[in-house]
Amino acid sequence: MAHWNSAPLQIVYQVLGWTAFASWSVSFYPQVILNFRRKSVVGLNFDFVVLNLTKHSTYLIYNASLYFSKAVQTQYFRKYGFGQMIPVAVNDVAFSIHAVLLTAFTLFQIGIYERGGQKVSRISILIVTVAWLAAAICFFIALSHHSWLWLLSVFNAIQVSMTVIKYTPQAVMNFRRKSTDGFSIGNIILDLAGGLANYAQMATQSVDQHTWVNFYGNIGKTLLSLISVAFDLLFIIQHYVLYPARKQPDAPRVNQPQTPLIVPDGTKASENV
Repeated sequence: MAHWNSAPLQIVYQVLGWTAFASWSVSFYPQVILNFRRKSVVGLNFDFVVLNLTKHSTYLIYNASLYFSKAVQTQYFRKYGFGQMIPVAVNDVAFSIHAVLLTAFTLFQIGIYERGGQKVSRISILIVTVAWLAAAICFFIALSHHSWLWLLSVFNAIQVSMTVIKYTPQAVMNFRRKSTDGFSIGNIILDLAGGLANYAQMATQSVDQHTWVNFYGNIGKTLLSLISVAFDLLFIIQHYVLYPARKQPDAPRVNQPQTPLIVPDGTKASENV
């Protein structure tokens, strides 16, 4: 197993990793807080949340297995070289655990708050069902061949696919409503910061090791960052450029009571005060 060549780069790697963890983890809270304050989830696409839960669950399985399992690590080294470093850091595992819990809590909010007649689409239910059914079939195949790294590549493929799919319903919903009301832009800004920090962390490790295997050896993490950044930029454009929040019209002025005013000829006139 490889070691760091540069102590400063190792520090930068750790800082960027925990920056990504903090940004991504905190990014869940603006939406949760917004739902709580409004006592409503109108404007938040339910398909986005359901697909997101599957995405983070499969990502957790991938990260935890590659970080903790010696068998998986051995297969990884055999494929990419024993001089390489495991491309999953402890912050990746911590983030995945936190993400699953917060996404599940958001789904709980959907169950108890005003929904405005919105439901999870049958298409999303079908996609999630197929994804987990495919994962189960692949598990039994891997069990017979001990292909644990291959099985993780399946979970990786699922989480990347969910990342691509999950953003689409929310983006389409914003387009149809011509509004982002009810969908927290704070979530998106923090998610963008996390994606950029995550990508920079991978680049830092690659520079230190003088190889880009960190990117193609963990293609799921690479695609995750790129896709997330692309959709975050789309949501920011929707929120600030295409569908900015409309200002509330000023309340009509109410006629002020009139008080009599004595004019020089002794008659009374009225004056607004």
